[in-house]
Amino acid sequence: MKKFFLFAIILLLVSPGCSMKHKKEKTAQKLMAEGMKAFNKKRYVTAIESFKKLKDWYPFDTTAIEAELKIADAHFELKEYEESVAAYGEFENLHPRNQAVPYVIYRIGQCYFVQMDTVDRNQTWAKKALDSFTRLTKQFPDNEHAKKAEKNITECYKSLVGHEMYVARWQFKTKRYKGAMARFKGVIEDYPDVGVHEEARSYIPLCEAGIKKLEQEKLEKDKKDFTQ
Repeated sequence: MKKFFLFAIILLLVSPGCSMKHKKEKTAQKLMAEGMKAFNKKRYVTAIESFKKLKDWYPFDTTAIEAELKIADAHFELKEYEESVAAYGEFENLHPRNQAVPYVIYRIGQCYFVQMDTVDRNQTWAKKALDSFTRLTKQFPDNEHAKKAEKNITECYKSLVGHEMYVARWQFKTKRYKGAMARFKGVIEDYPDVGVHEEARSYIPLCEAGIKKLEQEKLEKDKKDFTQ
């Protein structure tokens, strides 16, 4: 029994030393090289493991910042967009003056952009992508990523306007003329023209005529009911 306790004590004393020795077997540069090698070979899970070790073991090393960024990139490549947005957001919060911030904001927008759905579906991702890309162009108008974001902004608007037109057309067909007219006017007033303003304008007098017709039909019905 005594031998068992003696062995346990020795194990406790030795284990931390072994752990530290193992920890120091790889330098920050070695971990970065391993992570980048795995990343370039599209072994993103392995890359994340190396980058996380680097960040945890050497938080004050200059390569730790790059490792943080590559973790976000790896999640993006794995299509783990929620994790990617979180990692990019953490990077921006920790390093708000880093030269990579414009890239980070652009990639956050991309995380939302690639998840955008068709115009007949929910437009949450399009709205979030638009917010990110717009923020980028306002904060860093001359940055190369801001220039790339401008094309994405146009696509976001097309998706959002397409959704409004889709709903408005359906409302018009189902004789919900007031709702349809409000949406057609909203497209013209609230969104830049992406090729649908003329169509939206053409519907407005049709909606007005439909509203008048419904009102007239209601008056005639009320009059008929009153006389009966």
